[in-house]
Parts: sequence; structure tokens; C-alpha cells
Amino acid sequence: MQTNGGGSTLSESEIVEAALRVVREDGVEKLSMRRLSRELGVSPMAPYYYVADKRELLDLVASAALTGVRTPPAESGTWQHRLRDLVDQIDEKLRKHPGLGDILIEQMLGKQLDLIAAIMDILDDAGFGDRNILAAYATIHTYLFGRSRVNPRDRSAPADVTLPPVVDRATRYIGDLRGRYSYDFGMEVLIAGLEAQLVRQATTDVR
Repeated sequence: MQTNGGGSTLSESEIVEAALRVVREDGVEKLSMRRLSRELGVSPMAPYYYVADKRELLDLVASAALTGVRTPPAESGTWQHRLRDLVDQIDEKLRKHPGLGDILIEQMLGKQLDLIAAIMDILDDAGFGDRNILAAYATIHTYLFGRSRVNPRDRSAPADVTLPPVVDRATRYIGDLRGRYSYDFGMEVLIAGLEAQLVRQATTDVR
């Protein structure tokens, strides 16, 4: 815990949790140093004793929230098993810190380079060429951090709208979108797609 120069103190965890609250309530685009200071109940200049600007704030939030994610060792299993293990750990952090995905989707090559490298190393071990490693990582990044955006806050259709039968039947399960079933389904599709792309790569000239 540090003194901010005005007599009050803030901890890193307080800053992180306040920033995540702002993201959950107003969206990552509304997170600013001034908005953070209001959330914390401190002077507008107080957050600058801890972070220089919004980008540094986002890096702090992401780094703190992802602490504890471990890289599966190469001998722990197949590339599919290791990739799923690593992504599952990150997903657990996302569930623990709602709003974190909205921050990380904005930072594909942010300061979390150790996690990015860990995922890319697994893809490299699998046999993907460099071009496909980047494409595969971007796909994983978008699914992992962006899928919260496909979950509508208002889950009911407008009163004057009649849903097509298949949409009506399917949307009865809309609650699954933030649950384990939907996550597992998406990960199985993603890994199966990567396996198919690896086979395809062997017959094309993509490196």
C-alpha cells in the first residue's frame, strides 16, 4: 500500500478492482484516470501516483488479474491438452474478474507477453508455421476475451417481435452463453479447427 501524496492510501488491489468495476458498468472505453478517481473516491490526480496513463492502468489491471496462470510443461501432454489447460486457467481468471475480457481484447500484444509466448510456443510445438501461429493466436485471443460481448444484457426479444421458430427454440438456452457448456463447446470447436488447419497446412505452402 502506498501514500498518494494527499494523505490517503490506495493499494494495487483497490485500483484493479475499481477499474474492473468501471469496465463492467460503463465499458472499457469509459475507463479513464478521472473516472477511476471518482470510483475510488479520491482526487483526480491521486491515481497518477500509481500509473502514468490509461494504457499503464490497463496493463496493471491485466497483469494483476492474470497472476498465477502457469504454463503447462511440454511433457505434460499433447499440444491440444496443454493448450486447453492454459486457456482454461485464463478463463478461470476471466470468471473471477468480470470485465477483464473487455480490457484484454483491446491488448492483443500488451504486456502479457509471457502468456502470449506460452500459447504461441504450444502452437509452434504442434507444427504450425509462423504465419499460422499468429492467425491461430488471434483466433484464440478473440474467442477467449471477446466472447462476453456476444452475451446480450437484455435477453428478451422486443414485445412486438415474433422470433423465427428455430431462433425461438435456440434462444431458450441463451443463459448458457456465460456458462461452462458454451465455453466447452467453443473450445472443442476451436481445437478441432486448429487440428484441421494443421492438416491443411501440410498440403499448402504456408509458413
